[in-house]
Amino acid sequence: MSDRPQQDPVEVLVRWEDHGAVWRVVERTPSGVTVALCRCDGGEEVERLVSDDPALLAFVDGRHTSPE
Repeated sequence: MSDRPQQDPVEVLVRWEDHGAVWRVVERTPSGVTVALCRCDGGEEVERLVSDDPALLAFVDGRHTSPE
């Protein structure tokens, strides 16, 4: 069990975008999504966000990446 507080996954992606970084959907299932969080200077993957949060599923619905 992690001591890190749970973060709202939509807020994580929005904050990532706001700082100029890129995210990409790497896997999508009916019940969850895996999103790669990538650096803004070359696209190197830094972390992955895996979630079944309905708000996140709605946020990435029809999208494959953050806005360019």
